[in-house]
Amino acid sequence: MTSALQRIALVTGASRGIGRALALELARDGAHVVALARTQGALEELDDEITALGGAATLVPCDLADFDALDRLGASIFERWGKLDAFIGNAGLLGVLSPLAHVDPKDWNRVMAVNVTANWRLIRSLDPLLRASGAGRVAFVTSSVGHRAPMRPYWGPYAISKAAMEALARTYAAETAGTGVTVMVANPGALRTRMRAQAFPGEDPNTLRTPEEFAKKCLALLRPEWTDSARLYDFPSDSMKDFRAPA
Repeated sequence: MTSALQRIALVTGASRGIGRALALELARDGAHVVALARTQGALEELDDEITALGGAATLVPCDLADFDALDRLGASIFERWGKLDAFIGNAGLLGVLSPLAHVDPKDWNRVMAVNVTANWRLIRSLDPLLRASGAGRVAFVTSSVGHRAPMRPYWGPYAISKAAMEALARTYAAETAGTGVTVMVANPGALRTRMRAQAFPGEDPNTLRTPEEFAKKCLALLRPEWTDSARLYDFPSDSMKDFRAPA
C-alpha cells in the first residue's frame, strides 16, 4: 500500500543502465517508483530488486513513441495518487552515427520521437501532477554532445535531439518558476552503459564510472529540499552550469 505522503517518482528507460540505477536509488530513498521501459522481463527483474529493498514499484511496459499511452499514463497517475513528485526523463536513443546527408528519415524521426517529442508529451501529460505535488522535481538526462562546442561530426540526430531536449527543459523551467516545480538537466558523461558500448565498441568498460555512481549524485536533484532550477549538473566535473539566459 502506498502512503498518501510517500513520494511518487516516474523514471523512463528504467529497465537498464542509468534508468535502472536511478529507480533503485529512488526506491532506497523511500519513493514509490513508476518504472517505464519497453522490456517487460527487465522491468520485472527491477521490481524484484526494489521489493528486496523493501520498496514498491508500478511497472509501465511502454514504447515512448506511443504518445497516446503517455497521455493515458498521466491520467492513471492522477487517478491513483493525484500527484507526481519526481519525473526523470532518462530514456534515449543513440540512433545512427552518420553524416547528416546520409541519415534515413525513419532513423531521424525515431530519435526525435523518443529523445524530444516523448519528453514534451510527458510534460504535457504530467504538468498538473507535478504542480500538485508542491515540490515536483524534474530531471532530464542529457549528453555533452548536445551543448559543447565544437560539435562532434556524425552524431547529428543524437546531438541535435539532446540540444532540443535541453531547450525543452529550459523552457519548462521558465514556465514553472515560482510554482514549487524545479527542472534540472544532468550530464552523466562516459558511463558503463549499453549505449556507450554501442557508440565506442573498442572502449574498455572497466575504465568508466558506473550508472550507480551517477544515480547517487542525481538523487539530490529529486528531493524536496532541492530548490535550484534551470541548471545543468555535470557529473564528470561534479559541478553546476547555469542555463538561464543573461539579462
